[in-house]
Amino acid sequence: MSYAWSAGGNLATGRWALGGLGTQSAGLSFGGATGVFLANTEEYDSTAWAAGGALATARWGLGSAGTQIAGLGFGGYTGSQSVETSEYDGTAWSAGGNLPVALRTQGGAGTQTAALGCGGYDGSNPVVRTSEYDGTTWSTGGDLATARWSLGGAGTQTAGLSYGGFATANSAVTELYDGTAWSAGGALAAGRREIAGCGTQAAGLSFGGSDASSLSAVTETYNGTTWSAGSNLITGRRYLGGAGLQTAGLSFGGIDTGDSVKTEEYNEIAGGIPRHAMYYARQRQA
Repeated sequence: MSYAWSAGGNLATGRWALGGLGTQSAGLSFGGATGVFLANTEEYDSTAWAAGGALATARWGLGSAGTQIAGLGFGGYTGSQSVETSEYDGTAWSAGGNLPVALRTQGGAGTQTAALGCGGYDGSNPVVRTSEYDGTTWSTGGDLATARWSLGGAGTQTAGLSYGGFATANSAVTELYDGTAWSAGGALAAGRREIAGCGTQAAGLSFGGSDASSLSAVTETYNGTTWSAGSNLITGRRYLGGAGLQTAGLSFGGIDTGDSVKTEEYNEIAGGIPRHAMYYARQRQA
């Protein structure tokens, strides 16, 4: 089977370093930055983005987990690193338990009541810290082997996936979490930071970011052991948001030539046209 990215409906507000979670047909984007920090939330229905309830505190670089109707955003940057955790119920955000340490640009995975945050930046250095959320309180998990920020995260609290990021250079490191400790996974083809992704530990998808010299359009798929090349994004972007599954991915926002409104959907190709696009074309004709 072959997969490719196709254009989806644009965000109402172009932004970068935004939170992203949910699925391709029920995505959520929130926070981020343009020339200012943003509290905007937008909800995706496979066709268009619509306004949702705003974050209590505008910030960028949040970690993310959960679904459109049970979402979680944590940490970020408000002028300094944040400990704030916010919970979304499909309409409005409410306060959750604070992170143990103020961080931005963590990797995120899991659900609103069983979330995983890993890595990030504390204002001075990238960190190895892992934190686990039970819907009320964060507790400390096993440290990453390699400190990184602006890394990707996917999977669950007991089967997590972290990849890419930045320490003193762009990283290709992949690590797997079992609920207690991280172990080494197969490396990305090339180091990328400000990367996004989605999926599970055994079926992950990574896309975008920045490599050694430029914005990246690279997409890679993970099978639990190794990464393989996927079809490139239509437009290379860094600091973008991601949601969905390896076979139904969603990318949105980020930085290309400016603050991007672009949304792209990753789907199986049938006759040269992504199946998802074919379905909606038929619906519009009906």
